[in-house]
Amino acid sequence: MTTLKAFWRGIEWIIALLMLLTMVLVFVNVVLRYGFSSGLRSGIELSRLGFVWIVMLGASLCLKEGEHLAVSELFDRLPRGLRRIVGRLAWLAILVASLMLLVGCCRQTMANWHNISPLTGLPTALFYLAGVVSGALMSVTAALGAVLPGGPDAPGAPEAHHHASAAEETRP
Repeated sequence: MTTLKAFWRGIEWIIALLMLLTMVLVFVNVVLRYGFSSGLRSGIELSRLGFVWIVMLGASLCLKEGEHLAVSELFDRLPRGLRRIVGRLAWLAILVASLMLLVGCCRQTMANWHNISPLTGLPTALFYLAGVVSGALMSVTAALGAVLPGGPDAPGAPEAHHHASAAEETRP
């Protein structure tokens, strides 16, 4: 397993662990609330923080896998040469949006780092830090998609995903 594959596998495991912890936290909080008229005061905020990280890391993973929402009816009908140009432009648009996410969340993280939540004692900047990590991952993915010779198809195009899957199946 290459280092890059191991890195993305680690992201998958982090998402799975966060999902498990969030589900357990919500379940325990519901049982305590309805069964014992009490609850974990920090449980709601921690589950919300876990959900934000799940969504942001999941968005990065979906972009890398080409499994995000794509409407490719028009794209599939374009000639191959034009499809390569439009695909690169799509990757560049994703790169610009990802960089905007990265810069905006970085500013919010820095601005909120000293704001401490009264319920958890954690910095509220941890919510925005998820956007920093996700924006960085998506920016690198989009930059590679725009530059590498194997990334000319529009992100999420069925043809691009099919070729990637077929290439992985033929490897020993």
